[in-house]
Amino acid sequence: MSLQKITSKAITYTLLTLVTLFFLIPVLWVVFSSVKSPVELYKWPPSLLPKTITFVNFETAFKKGNFGLYFYNSAVVTIVSTIITLVINTMAGYALAKYKFYGRDFILVAFLATLMIPLEIIMIPIFVVIRSLGMINSLWGIIIPPAATPTGVFLIRQYLLGVPDELIEAARIDGASEWRLFWTIIVPLAKPVISVLAIFSFMWRWNDFLWPLIVISDPQKYTIQLAISNFMGEYNVDWPSLLAMSVIAMIPVLIVFLIFQRQLVKGIVTTGLKE
Repeated sequence: MSLQKITSKAITYTLLTLVTLFFLIPVLWVVFSSVKSPVELYKWPPSLLPKTITFVNFETAFKKGNFGLYFYNSAVVTIVSTIITLVINTMAGYALAKYKFYGRDFILVAFLATLMIPLEIIMIPIFVVIRSLGMINSLWGIIIPPAATPTGVFLIRQYLLGVPDELIEAARIDGASEWRLFWTIIVPLAKPVISVLAIFSFMWRWNDFLWPLIVISDPQKYTIQLAISNFMGEYNVDWPSLLAMSVIAMIPVLIVFLIFQRQLVKGIVTTGLKE
């Protein structure tokens, strides 16, 4: 191996290591701080590693709220919303990729253009619609609005552009209905990109804070993110409890990523930008 290649690899690995540490150190600080005693947590200068490990912060946090209920609410919102998102986005992406109809390209561009519109601009109209449907203070008020995502539709469409039209036409000639064609051919072929969208949707819904904050005011309907925000008062912050529950809130996302990381990488690699 030449000196140039060795130098190039060394620089690449060094940069990748620095980027990894840049993202990893804050997470490690939260995890290690959650098992410090309150006295050690507020000690100056701060240290990354705890001198003694204690779980008193977790005990205190669980005593301050019904976190079993909050986890249940978050799980319901995340799972149901992810399922609805996968169905709607896959159908929309399939239609935009394989059906030819007037205005298809305009619909795609208009749909993708919504990516440039922040939630803060459209949340009032959405809130009015949700209120008129009687979904305020309901978990459905969190689940329904973000069900169709431009990112998801775009990912599915781009992936399905690589599916040969001849395969779909052959299925139609054999007598397959559009419904059967979708569920028995398109969905199995799109499993890699559907897995990617499922992981993204799970993380989006689990970590969502702003929209649930607007829709939910009943503490019995709080998600885990809203419950964690209760540790932040007007004049002080209960950092030990907040850090402890933040670590607990990380666990489901981490588990999902570890289980489906291969599908995530495969889906991203096989989702090309085709025209």
